[in-house]
Amino acid sequence: MCRLLRILWPLPVSAFGLLLALLARGSGGTWRRVAGVVEASGGWPARVLRAGLPFSGPVAAITFGHVVLGDSTASLDATRAHERAHVRQFERWGVLMLVLYPLAGALAWARGGDPYRDNRFEREARAAERKP
Repeated sequence: MCRLLRILWPLPVSAFGLLLALLARGSGGTWRRVAGVVEASGGWPARVLRAGLPFSGPVAAITFGHVVLGDSTASLDATRAHERAHVRQFERWGVLMLVLYPLAGALAWARGGDPYRDNRFEREARAAERKP
């Protein structure tokens, strides 16, 4: 039952991520399922990631619920621990992540920090990269 709730709680965000994964696939990208997470790379979403996002600039990958979009399969492999931390955050916070993440960035900025690097959710994901 707990696993089911972890899937359902962020489901609207995952559905949006699946739409983006379909766009990636339909525009020349690929997708695969790795440990219960859909990973899509290439295509139109990859061009957006490389062009850059507000506050962070270009990124190698981004997570939407149980879907991770990357600019390449190599990027997905390299960022897997980091992005899985974001998947767990979506499992914990569900659709609220869509509000909490930018609020954490705004709070970091208001405190004189960087809205991306000092965002509590990004710090948690970077810490997950260092775990064996």
